[in-house]
Amino acid sequence: MNNENIQAPFFVINPKTFLIGNELLDLARYANCLAKQYHVTLLFTAPHPELGNIVRECPNLIVTAQHMDSILPGDSMGHISAHSLVYVGVQAVVLNHADHPMTLTAIAKAIERAKEVGLLTIVCADSVPEAQAIAMLGPNVILAEPTELIGHNQKSDRLYVTSTIEKIKKVNPDILVEQGAGIRSENDVTEFLELGADGVGVTSGIVKANKPKEMMEKMIQAVASFQEKRK
Repeated sequence: MNNENIQAPFFVINPKTFLIGNELLDLARYANCLAKQYHVTLLFTAPHPELGNIVRECPNLIVTAQHMDSILPGDSMGHISAHSLVYVGVQAVVLNHADHPMTLTAIAKAIERAKEVGLLTIVCADSVPEAQAIAMLGPNVILAEPTELIGHNQKSDRLYVTSTIEKIKKVNPDILVEQGAGIRSENDVTEFLELGADGVGVTSGIVKANKPKEMMEKMIQAVASFQEKRK
């Protein structure tokens, strides 16, 4: 699987573990309908036990695991393999999130495993230097997000957004750059896209909104509007 499967501008819904079971599946089903309605590439992350159900019911989403290890099938226990993710229909994986940090060596091995089985990789980077280093490893997407802003109302500042995009693209122009810190409204989504982001990812801005489905749709509408203007 390559970057052609993710059409920029794209949108990532990352409920983390705020939602589980029926609540999570209900949000995924709605996102699945919105992906078809607005013709926007939507990635939807979920905890590992939930992935199979979402894959079965949401064919319009790029269903994404929240972590993966670099192991091969065999003598290991308690780890997540790329092969098992593909088996249940997962199409992408997030690596090196602040809640599950990895060494560069582990990231490189995980990207290699993902490529072997056709999984897209979204790798998180906390700083500009880390983003540059990760870009050398050739993931599909780099999520540039300062750890200290995750889950807070403060967005990444404009200089951080533009500099991470510039530095990543200089290393590898084929890598898509996602921005994700502090997004709380459709206006925030538009701002990051106008600054050059290929995609935007949101957790708290959706799951902690008074009306999560309504907010999610407003944000996806903003992506669709930006997409239409760019055409």
